[in-house]
Amino acid sequence: MVNLDPQAEKYLQAFNQMPPIHKMDPKTVRDLLSKAPRPAVKLEPLLKVEDLMLPVSHDEEIKCRVYIPEGQGPFPLFLYYHGGGWVLGDIESTDASCRMIANRTDSIVVSVNYRLAPEYKFPTAVEDAYAALEWVYEKGSSFNGDVSRLAVGGDSVGGNLATVVTMMARDRKGPDITAQVLLYPPTNLECNTESHQTFAKGFGLDREQLIWFRDHYLRNEEDRCNEYASPLVAEDLSGLPQALVITAENDVLRDEGRAYADRLKKFGVQVEYACEPGMVHGFFGHMAIFSENIESTVKRIDKFLNRAKYKIDCMK
Repeated sequence: MVNLDPQAEKYLQAFNQMPPIHKMDPKTVRDLLSKAPRPAVKLEPLLKVEDLMLPVSHDEEIKCRVYIPEGQGPFPLFLYYHGGGWVLGDIESTDASCRMIANRTDSIVVSVNYRLAPEYKFPTAVEDAYAALEWVYEKGSSFNGDVSRLAVGGDSVGGNLATVVTMMARDRKGPDITAQVLLYPPTNLECNTESHQTFAKGFGLDREQLIWFRDHYLRNEEDRCNEYASPLVAEDLSGLPQALVITAENDVLRDEGRAYADRLKKFGVQVEYACEPGMVHGFFGHMAIFSENIESTVKRIDKFLNRAKYKIDCMK
């Protein structure tokens, strides 16, 4: 039996009236979404919100949005990577949620507008995500951040990028990351779990859509087995920062998120896992519909970060 939250039912009724994404090309989908009206939501006030440009490969730049809460600081730093299947989405899609994270966790949130596929195939988004980590580590103190207390997180493919960044930081002996927050992340791009079948159609991310995203993102079939694309298949997950993994009950990605949490534990990583009852994929980016669920998720994130000693003495 499917257990759907009433707000999730309302969301799916509207979402499922959209034309099938997987039958269009990325530009058409982006144009369609750009013309859709954005529902009005209450944006939490902050001390400062600023867009900054940071350099990435091939002499290009990407935009990051820095959210600075009220208070004395220096504040811990939280890098956030948005969802959208590596093909869609931007920092606007999670603006309201990032504001809430900044306020409720007393953190400076840096939301990253990594480059999208298919114009920029794997591993461009991964390298952009890591470049943002290095940039924040280098520049964070200039906007009142404490680079010794650094977390990464994201929703959907943003969660994939966040955990891959922790692997890259370990492998490249890069910045020390205190914690990772993964919201319904894809972790194995073979797309072959039980939840891929149970929720294959009609629950906010169809399996066909997921495969469409994957195939636009990856260069070839071999990339599916690359640990920086499918972290669940990595031979070694030891030495990674403690993790909070949150999945949605009615989501094609539920099982691989849970499997990743279990595998992290097997390698000695401290993990907290939660499955949001009644929820569907993408809820964290829809403040107008899921404000109460987002708020409870941010509270969970805040408690986790407190236990992770990410926020210790942050106001002294």
